[in-house]
Amino acid sequence: MFGLFKNTRKKKKSNVQFVDLNGNNLKEGDMVLSHRYELGKCVIGIGEDGFEYESIETHKKVNWALMIDAATERQKVEKLD
Repeated sequence: MFGLFKNTRKKKKSNVQFVDLNGNNLKEGDMVLSHRYELGKCVIGIGEDGFEYESIETHKKVNWALMIDAATERQKVEKLD
């Protein structure tokens, strides 16, 4: 009816990239320092749902999607050399 109740909101496309806070590309086997979930130093591995971080100290695993920073859409980790 005249377009009065039409949904005019546009969907925002997500630009999530698999990079650390400094923009460094991440891949399986990289060692990173986590800034969430008290993981400490982690190794990136591949699990059933894609990439995951495994803590070296506690062996706790966290999916990569939980580590996305909402403001920058980057991972809340720093790549260690």
